[in-house]
Order: sequence, then C-alpha cells, then structure tokens
Amino acid sequence: MPDKKVLIVDFDLRTVETIVRLLQPYGVRTETASDGLTAWEKYQLDKPDLVVLEAILPKLHGFDLTKRIVQDSQGTVPVIIITGLYRGPQYRHEALTSFGAAEYFEKPLDEVRFLDCALGLLKERIDIRLDLPTLDEIVDFLKKKAAE
Repeated sequence: MPDKKVLIVDFDLRTVETIVRLLQPYGVRTETASDGLTAWEKYQLDKPDLVVLEAILPKLHGFDLTKRIVQDSQGTVPVIIITGLYRGPQYRHEALTSFGAAEYFEKPLDEVRFLDCALGLLKERIDIRLDLPTLDEIVDFLKKKAAE
C-alpha cells in the first residue's frame, strides 16, 4: 500500500505518533498537521487517500474541515474523526450524517478497530490476523523462554 497517503491532523503529538505507528507496517505514507488551516492546505496540495483528524482543532474546527474535505472531494476522500471531547452517540451521528465523516472514534483509541477501519477505507482489506502468531506459536515461545 505504499502508494496510499494519509493526512493525520491532531494537536496531540501522542495521537499522531500512535496513528503513524499503526499505519507504518503497511507502507502507508503519512503527512501530519496540528491545526485545521494547515491541514486544509496540505489536503489541497497532497490530495491524500484518507484524512484522520481530531474534532477539536485550532484555526479551523475539525467538523468544518471534515465538511470541506467531503464537499471538495465529492465524498471520494474519507475522513475519520477521532475525539476526546465529543462523546456519545449524538455527536457520532452528527459527524457521520451532517458532516460526512466516514467513521467516528472516541479517545482512547481502539487501535484494532481503527486500523481495520482505516485499511478498509484505503480499499486494501488486509487481514491483520495473518501477522499475528498462532496460539501454538505463543505457547511454544513461552515454554522456550521459561526453560532459559
């Protein structure tokens, strides 16, 4: 998936680093921004395949940025909103229906669900379970470690 680009927008560096870490093994190229206006400029310049953003952003609110991207791309660039402030089904519903977000996550981020969603939106369904060891492999590994 090296030809895929994801724009990650959050003022919280830890969240940005987490998302980059999750996408890195799949060869996804990432671009970052810490405010809404910079993100809008990078979106227009780079035309990413996916945008992941915090709802609360300086300079341009994440909901407004989502609406702009969805309108500009005519819905072809999906936007995932991740937020620590707007909690509850009413905000999720509004983000998905009124602003056009593809998905909505609350912090702390469910990394497995997020990764599955992001990869699916990138049109590259990758079964992450293929990368995980089997139960037998884990048991064998632990037996060897215990014997050392």
